[in-house]
This record gives sequence, structure tokens and C-alpha cells, in this order.
Amino acid sequence: MPKDESGRRVWLGNFSAKLPTDGPTVGVTADEITQTAADYLYFGYVCDARNQHTKTTHDWTAYKTALSKGTALGDMPTTPALGAPPPAVPPGIFTRASALAARIKKHPAYTEAIGQDLGIIGAEQVIDYNSLKPVLDVTIQAGHPNVGWTKQGTDGLELWVDRGTGTFAFLAFATVPDYLDTQVLPAPGASAVWRYKAIYRVNDEQVGQWSDVVSISVMG
Repeated sequence: MPKDESGRRVWLGNFSAKLPTDGPTVGVTADEITQTAADYLYFGYVCDARNQHTKTTHDWTAYKTALSKGTALGDMPTTPALGAPPPAVPPGIFTRASALAARIKKHPAYTEAIGQDLGIIGAEQVIDYNSLKPVLDVTIQAGHPNVGWTKQGTDGLELWVDRGTGTFAFLAFATVPDYLDTQVLPAPGASAVWRYKAIYRVNDEQVGQWSDVVSISVMG
């Protein structure tokens, strides 16, 4: 399932278009085919409406700025004509579609050709663990360092810290980004530079390369 809106819209369009042909073979009912088509139409309408209103908002902002600063105004923005909406559908469009796709793949008559046609076979991903290298981004949140990172298909991140001593020590094994370091801060009025480095872990083993060292100043 694509993660971006445009990709999901394209995927749902193909899925709904191919269901009338492939669906009956793998146990999809006529009502489910009709519902998926309705989901696609309504989702498309809502996406288009949002995009048009977003453009209008930008146009009004530019018009207001021109009006405030005394530059040429141009034509006043107009409200977009959206047309009559298709029938509304229940919420959870992609929850329904995902559940239906999962059920299709378990049907005895399911084949890889059907999966390809419906777009429900994802591309195989091969991760080269040897070349993985965490990229850390440390910022201050609520007075404490927050270490940003991405998982990249690993089990988690082994994080180490140097709190101004010149020596790194194990800090934590994080399984969910990000990591907020809640260690006690320096005394009031004092400051220190804390440094962080990390390496990924898979199956309780370090994999890939150590990250670059990142540092941040902390205040008491």
C-alpha cells in the first residue's frame, strides 16, 4: 500500500477497476466490488476538493499580502466550483481495502497473476545490513536532548552518549524513534556538551556502521 496520498489514490483506482474481473474468482462479493468503486470515487472527490480549497487559501493569502503592502491586487480569488459530490461512504476506506486484499491473498484460487493485476503484491525489499549507518538528528525538546533517527528495517538502535567526560557509555536500546534523553541536566546556570553516537541492531547483534557523532549543548 503506498504511503502518500497520490500513490494511494492511483492504487485504489486500479484495485477498484480490476475487482469486477478478478474479484469473483477469489471470493469477492458484488457488494464489495460496488463498495470499493464508491470508495474510490468519494476519496477522489474529497482529495480534489481539499486541493482546490488549499489553492484558494494560498490565493487569498497572496491577495491579502498585496492589499496590505500596496502592490497590484489583480483579480479577487473565487471559490472553486466543486460539482455535486458522489454518495458519501463510511470511514476507513483503506482499512477496508487492505482487509479485502489480505483476504483475497488467502483464497485457494488466488494466483500471483491476480495479485499483480490487483496491485496487491509489493516489491521485494532486500536490506544490506552491512552498509546501514544511522543518521542522528539531536534537538532540544522540553529542555532535554531528543535524538531523532529512522529504523530502516532493523530491530532498533543502540545509543551511546558522552556527557563531557571524553568517554562514550551505553545509553539505551531504542526500538521506536525518537529517543528523549531524560538524564538529569547540569546544575542551574551550568552548561555542558553532550555527544551521541549509535549503531543498528538486528537479532540482538550490532549491524552496519556507527553513526557520525552528533553533539548538543545542554543547560541546567
